[in-house]
Amino acid sequence: MYYAREPGKINHMRYDTLAQMLTLGNIRAGNKMIVMETCAGLVLGAMMERMGGFGSIIQLYPGGGPVRAATACFGFPKSFLSGLYEFPLNKVDSLLNGTFSAEMLSSEPKDSASVEESNGTLEEKQTSEQEKEDSVAEAQESHHPQEQETMEIVSQDPEYKEPKERGSKKDYIQEKQRRQEEQRKRHLEAAALLSERNADGLIVASRFHPTPLLLTLLDFVAPSRPFVVYCQYKEPLLECYTKLRERGGVINLRLSETWLRNYQVLPDRSHPKLLMSGGGGYLLSGFTVAMDNLKADPSLKSNASTLELHKTEEPAAKKRKCPESDS
Repeated sequence: MYYAREPGKINHMRYDTLAQMLTLGNIRAGNKMIVMETCAGLVLGAMMERMGGFGSIIQLYPGGGPVRAATACFGFPKSFLSGLYEFPLNKVDSLLNGTFSAEMLSSEPKDSASVEESNGTLEEKQTSEQEKEDSVAEAQESHHPQEQETMEIVSQDPEYKEPKERGSKKDYIQEKQRRQEEQRKRHLEAAALLSERNADGLIVASRFHPTPLLLTLLDFVAPSRPFVVYCQYKEPLLECYTKLRERGGVINLRLSETWLRNYQVLPDRSHPKLLMSGGGGYLLSGFTVAMDNLKADPSLKSNASTLELHKTEEPAAKKRKCPESDS
């Protein structure tokens, strides 16, 4: 439905491309997956459906919160949501550097709650001022009995509603504070899962450039695990491909494009349809491997170079002379 009506919301991802992503990413029950997507939650919902409520999914989101409009359309039970975690993308660097702390998350909800409380007090002051103005207006127009009755009827209705509105505002603020506290706990749980750096796979399908995202998020994936990157265009994935080859730590890199053509199947009238999709995006897939220690430690590089020199200095093996036979 999204691809037929609003493909821009899912970055023009075709349904066969989504199926290829789930297959190449080895999405199955019991996995611990990392997903970064800006497709209205479509990729996230497909992963949750494939995993069946078993395992954990950590969603990295840009901005103020994750967008899960398409995920809500799946109609998952609450048991599926217990293994779903979210973590802000702007805190990933601090998590890698080891400077991440709970105070970085706790500072934001308190500020927003204090702003809401101040807004609530201002609104209460404004309502009290409006009440005074209404009473003065009623006193001035007391010589009109009919108008006074109508004004009393109109003014009495908001007076009865105001205490309810005030109570609802306080309940709304308390409910929002409770939700923010729950969100903070979920963020801390997601940070603990990410810090283990043993994820079973990585899925990236966003409108951002894939190279910095992939190079950063691969540090959270365990060795010998698959990763899949989707992009609507080929050129960003080509750059990502070359960067990964220079960096190392990955094997079986493959850049692919799925080709889809619909067929009409009728008696004596089966043929491919004249109109077909021009493109459903590109996929970059591969597997992570443990980084070579020689690349990480420069001292080991020097030792290896000296060993190679010693090997080259060794004399070549002497050829064995064959005894000449008397003819």
